[in-house]
Amino acid sequence: MARTTEALDRSRGGFETELHAEVTLLGYPVALELTGSQASDSLRLPGLIAGVATAAVLADKGYDSDANRARSEPPGAEPRIPLLKNRTHPTDYDRHLYRERNGVERFLARVKRCRQVAKR
Repeated sequence: MARTTEALDRSRGGFETELHAEVTLLGYPVALELTGSQASDSLRLPGLIAGVATAAVLADKGYDSDANRARSEPPGAEPRIPLLKNRTHPTDYDRHLYRERNGVERFLARVKRCRQVAKR
């Protein structure tokens, strides 16, 4: 069994970790959190957005839960999270604003590229 203090989990491919990131619209990191690969994404959102002033919370489907939608900080920040397929009651989200979430993907691509250079 993997130790959670090291953010490692065993999967088919061996030991793996997951990086949860909060970035600005320009792609600069604000908060980072490492977890094991088998850990739930939705449990990490409140810790990432705590203490950050924002008008909207943009997150992936993995972060969709009633608790995350209710706990959006600061109060009044609207969650822009697409629904999971098993959702029974639909909620609407702004697709155009959600597209700005690609800043996180660009940041993670830069991190992976730097890791590849460092390994050589």
